[in-house]
Amino acid sequence: MAKSRSPGLAEDCSIERYGADVAEVMRALALPRAMLVGHSMGCRVAVEAALQAPGHTAAVILVDGSQFAASMETVLRQRFATADGYAATVDGLFADMFTAKSDPAVTASVGARAARLQRAVGEKMLTDMQRYDVGRLAASLASLRVPVLALQSTYSNEKRERRPMEAGQTTPYLDMVRNSVPWAEVEVIPDTGHFPQLDESARTNALIERFVGALPAG
Repeated sequence: MAKSRSPGLAEDCSIERYGADVAEVMRALALPRAMLVGHSMGCRVAVEAALQAPGHTAAVILVDGSQFAASMETVLRQRFATADGYAATVDGLFADMFTAKSDPAVTASVGARAARLQRAVGEKMLTDMQRYDVGRLAASLASLRVPVLALQSTYSNEKRERRPMEAGQTTPYLDMVRNSVPWAEVEVIPDTGHFPQLDESARTNALIERFVGALPAG
């Protein structure tokens, strides 16, 4: 049987659409209540899927999420207006996601994969994340009625550079999560990059296992 691939059209790119797709799969497979784990942009998708399929959702785990500021709308528009603006933006974003402890082969592979994404799709994904973050993210989080774990490893400084967090540090994003979901558990994985599931896999897995083990039976 021939394998089919989704076309990845720019007009189909939205956080709500991605969340709806995940929710539809959960319903179609009649999955029991599951833990939805999202990383980076996927944090938003996991939240949306949980809201659209509450009967299939047991908990939500957010791995190094973020929230674009309202000012990023103008920044992104200006960057994407130039011929090389999109490529430069993506290169900068992904260069900041790794640290010296990251596997160079993984760093190169992830960067190359990001570079292969169609520009129209990539631009729409980034601009839609900014739209969602400003208009819906806090309210969507506040609408959750399940246990939430936020694992955070990086933050953006005043120059919009992604940097590793320190133990005990907080950020505007984490403060927003705490305000929106007062029962959320927040854990900082310090001194690592945007992919703690790769660079600090043992620590990340241990925190998730502890969270899962404390969930009510059923």
